Amino acid sequence: MPDILTIAGQDIPLGSNQIIEVPLPDLYMHTSLSMPVQVIRGNRKGPIIFISAAVHGDEINGVEIIRRLVKSKALKGMKGTLITVPVVNVYGFLNQSRYLPDRRDLNRCFPGSNQGSLAGRLANLFMTEVVQHCTHGIDLHTAAIHRDNLPQIRADLSNPDVEGLANAFNAPVVVNSGLIDGSLRHACHTLDVPVIVYEAGEALRLDELSIRAGLKGVLSVMRSIGILSPNRKKSKKVSEPFVARSSTWVRAPQSGMFRMLVPMGAKVNKGDLLGVVAVPYGDDHAEAEVIASASGIIIGRTNMPLVNEGEALFHIARFNQPDEVADNVEAFHSDLDPATDTAVPEEQPII
Repeated sequence: MPDILTIAGQDIPLGSNQIIEVPLPDLYMHTSLSMPVQVIRGNRKGPIIFISAAVHGDEINGVEIIRRLVKSKALKGMKGTLITVPVVNVYGFLNQSRYLPDRRDLNRCFPGSNQGSLAGRLANLFMTEVVQHCTHGIDLHTAAIHRDNLPQIRADLSNPDVEGLANAFNAPVVVNSGLIDGSLRHACHTLDVPVIVYEAGEALRLDELSIRAGLKGVLSVMRSIGILSPNRKKSKKVSEPFVARSSTWVRAPQSGMFRMLVPMGAKVNKGDLLGVVAVPYGDDHAEAEVIASASGIIIGRTNMPLVNEGEALFHIARFNQPDEVADNVEAFHSDLDPATDTAVPEEQPII
């Protein structure tokens, strides 16, 4: 790690905390735009980790996770460097949209090019100004609009360094997910920067449980790689996360109004009734059952009651011990559920 880190032409020495405004292409009204990057450096050299959010501009849980992270007392005495980018896709964030103004998905445009499309230029800027300085990374996401995800880690577990980050995050579920061309994970892989993706909650919604789990997981990863000291407080033994080696989607058998019968995180068996899709006219003969096509745990679902034939309704992850996974998910929710709080939310201790 260098004594001086330079981002967007600004030098950041050890022991400093700076917010750098990385210039972006102007809006079409000639309004200047920038991508704020906060860099927190310890007094001692160590790993450099980036935490990014809102690569999809409507996925805002990660923005709040980063806001709480940079305020955390746990960062005192840190070794190494924390680079946070709460809003990568500034254009989409302003428009409350997943995409950029050119309708491209930024997470399919990495590593980008400084001579390419708007999406390609933003991707290239993020890689050159942020990723190239880093030794590790965590990218924070949610499900798409009108969908919900159980807190989970997506990672390529064939890479031992990535697997270590995934286990350290301690989400209830890890999905072994291959690299996709154009994704941030794939671009980081080519630079030998291990990166995991945290998925939790729904687009354009702040979910307190997902935010708490995300903050706790990020701090846990930072401890595991030596940026933060180990937690001195005694805590119960943490079990290893359950890894899903495959998953499948259950789709709507017909168009209509969808009634969901099983909750997120539930254990289901192949052949179980998950819900019903009915036409909105009260015809008893126009109801179609939604049946589980595999046994496993519900890790994703739609929140929309109005569906078209073929739409994805449930995401089922397959595990070797689904009963243990279901118990682990229940304990995870109980531990982080804000309904169990006794203090004012803003005054809850940072883990």
